[in-house]
Parts: sequence; C-alpha cells; structure tokens
Amino acid sequence: MRYEIKGGMMPVVEIVLEAGESVNCEKGAMVWMSPNMQMQTSGGGVGKMFTRAISGESMFRNTYTAQGGPGLIAFGSSFVGNIMAVEIGPGKEIVCQKSAYLASTPGVNLEIAFQKKVAGGFFGGEGFIMQRITGQGIVFLEIDGSVVDYMLAPGQQMVIDTGYLAMMDATCSLNAETVKGGAMNMLFGGEGFFNTVVTGPGRITLQTMPKSQLAAEIASMIPSK
Repeated sequence: MRYEIKGGMMPVVEIVLEAGESVNCEKGAMVWMSPNMQMQTSGGGVGKMFTRAISGESMFRNTYTAQGGPGLIAFGSSFVGNIMAVEIGPGKEIVCQKSAYLASTPGVNLEIAFQKKVAGGFFGGEGFIMQRITGQGIVFLEIDGSVVDYMLAPGQQMVIDTGYLAMMDATCSLNAETVKGGAMNMLFGGEGFFNTVVTGPGRITLQTMPKSQLAAEIASMIPSK
C-alpha cells in the first residue's frame, strides 16, 4: 500500500493498493476510486457495532479491495482541517476525539477509551468516551483546523481549552480542572468553567479549530427572531 495526502483546507488521502490488498473506512468517506475497487459493507458483529456507535462512528464500516490489479481510492475529510497518518503497533496505541477515525489498514482496531477519572470525562470537554486505536498498521485521522504537536515528558502537563485536544498517546492521562482565578474568571472570562489537563509521558496533538468552536462562532452571527 502507498498513500499520499493531498489538498489544502479540505484534504484527501489517496491510496494505491496492490491486487488483493484492502483498506477499511468510515461510512461515506470514499470520494473517488478506480473501477476495480470492490466494496463490502459489514458490521463485524453486535459488539463491534456497539463500540463504534458509542465512540462516535457509524455502526457499519466499508472495506475496499483491489481486484485483478493495482487499485486507487481516495478518502476525503468531512471538515476544514487536516488528515493525519499515524502508525499503530505494540506500544504505539493512541486515544483520539470522537469521529476522528477516517480509514485504516485491516490490522487496526477501533475501541472505546473510557476516561478513568470522572472529572476528566464529564467536564474536560473531550467527552467521557473517546476512541482508542490499537492493533498493527496505519490509521488516517481527521483533525479540525491546523495541527500542533507537543511531546510531554513524564509528569509534564498541558492545560487545554475545551475541544482542542485531537489525539494523545495512550501513555498520557486526561483530567479536568476548574478555571483558575475565582468566579469572575469562570463566569466572564469566556473560557468556561473547566479546562482539559493532559499529563505525559507521550505526544499530544492539538487542533486549532474544533467543529464545536466554529459552530458557536457561526451561531453568534445569526440574528435571532
């Protein structure tokens, strides 16, 4: 398999498969392909369907296989931003935001990542349930806006506004803390009541324009009746 990420603000990942090779994707992700690509839709069983549903993905997944020779297929981003290719393997598991999954090689698994600390789940802005990506292979993720990476040392922390955490290594931990400075800061500072706190070791990937933030900006400009 070979791949190339193309485009600007609305990117696609274009993948070339050898005969018999397959790639999995989220429902509706395919934007163009060569005629010899065969699609198979499956749920993978009730357990996997349930896992995908509560982790923010559709219950069904499409598998495309090249038939009779090399095949080409492209998957497109559903939002202005970036597509990231991340290598998954033993010791290289990641946790990412809901709906980040776009496509992957067959050996990659999508699981549920429950936040162990209740505060981090309910008030951290990233949700009590996130996506845990395991297995062996390459996963393609959608990132909202631009991408900023940091490598956190053991015990090093980053305080992040709600919704701006796109991905982190599974070695990192997530919690929430109240906005510091008292009631005035929380009520009138415009940052909400809680921030997300990620503790290393591991890499974190931040996004510069979460869907929720853009939606709030657009909503503020719509005149109310």
